[in-house]
Amino acid sequence: MLQDGLLFSVANSRRLHGARSLAAAALVATMAIVAAEPAPAQSRGIPVVRDAEAEALIYDYLRPLLKAAGISRAPDVQLVPAQQFNAFVTGRNNMFINVGTIIASETPNELIGVLAHETGHIADDDVAQMTQQTEETKFAMLLAGLAGIGAAAAGAVTGSPEASQAGIGVVTGAFGVGERSLYRFVRTQESAADRAAVKYLNATGQSPGGMLATLRRLADDNLLTSQGINPYTQTHPLPRERVIEVENLVSQSKFRGVVDPPALQERHDLVRAKLVGFTWSPGNIARRYPLADKSLAARYARAILAYRTGKPGPALEAIDDLIRSEPNNPYFHELKGQALLETGNPKQALAPLRKAVALAPNASLIKIMLGQALVAVGDRKGAQEAIKLLSGALQRDPDIAAGYRALGRAYALNDDLAMAQLATAQGLFAEGKYEEARAQAARAQAKLKQGSPAWLRADDIVSYKPRK
Repeated sequence: MLQDGLLFSVANSRRLHGARSLAAAALVATMAIVAAEPAPAQSRGIPVVRDAEAEALIYDYLRPLLKAAGISRAPDVQLVPAQQFNAFVTGRNNMFINVGTIIASETPNELIGVLAHETGHIADDDVAQMTQQTEETKFAMLLAGLAGIGAAAAGAVTGSPEASQAGIGVVTGAFGVGERSLYRFVRTQESAADRAAVKYLNATGQSPGGMLATLRRLADDNLLTSQGINPYTQTHPLPRERVIEVENLVSQSKFRGVVDPPALQERHDLVRAKLVGFTWSPGNIARRYPLADKSLAARYARAILAYRTGKPGPALEAIDDLIRSEPNNPYFHELKGQALLETGNPKQALAPLRKAVALAPNASLIKIMLGQALVAVGDRKGAQEAIKLLSGALQRDPDIAAGYRALGRAYALNDDLAMAQLATAQGLFAEGKYEEARAQAARAQAKLKQGSPAWLRADDIVSYKPRK
């Protein structure tokens, strides 16, 4: 789980995690480090959740920022089921956002400010720079430490306690200097990302005020705990310092008074309500969205709560009420299909899920849920439709293990054992279960035509060797 209280942190998923000796260990302890192997599937070691609605909103927020930053390839955005306010990148290709960050962002502009900051880290390739700086600092500290150890050892041999103490002092001092050097480097990166964020927001005609509001709120939250903190041993600029710097930048922006369109605010509020409904306790949901609150977002959260707490009748009534309010909202139809599917009614789930797919044709997650419902019905015709649907969705979004499991069952219903075993192998591979995946892929490969696309996919799994 990511640590609390780190605004817009940068993490390196492998190389920093390995740098736990010398002063690097102290730095690692203060950053959101991911103990994860970069495999073909999504990053390991960090729990993530997937949601088509939230991801679509975030990518809509990101696209103009990436264009302004000159970034042609959008990073893979992963939602972390943690309530702390945090977001970070692990290189150019992965951006992680805590669900708590989305929930706490009261306006689209506040969350867009967070994304703009993280875009700044990607544009400057800060993780790679941090890795290089860590390696250079480790080397310098190692040399100084060896010299100090040598002096201490010489003092011990000659019987000079003063020389021994001096040598120990050199070692301690080298560690301290290395720590401060790394802290200073990260603080510089964070300030640069703040400035880049304001630049991107101005370039896209958006206000940097949301970013400032977030920093002010976090500064207020940290006011008591920051008293007496040594600013030279912080990996991020102290909140008040960041507020002052960003205030100056915002005051110069001609877009500082721009507000979010009402339709975008509604989408934002619905996503926040959905995340609250799925991740908060029933009591907290009821306090956040009491019955007196008749807003669409509040009704959304309460419908999800009814579904989660095993009340299918009231849940479906509440979801139908949402659909009447917004009949072209694909995610309301998705929720109805999910509620029916997971309460053992796959046939009834087909119609709302088909409607959701028609309204959101690029949403792989909804297509996969429809495929699961088709497989759960259990007939050959539905299985054939599911194979086509799931294969297309997984080609677009290849890391969803549940999709491969459904695809494997669909092939089995279609009496295609080889492809069922291959799909099972792909699902196990997506979960990081490489040995089991290899065994299933080998069984599939023995039945497939050598050199065929399916045989080659199986061979890729059989030949894969995880990084150590």
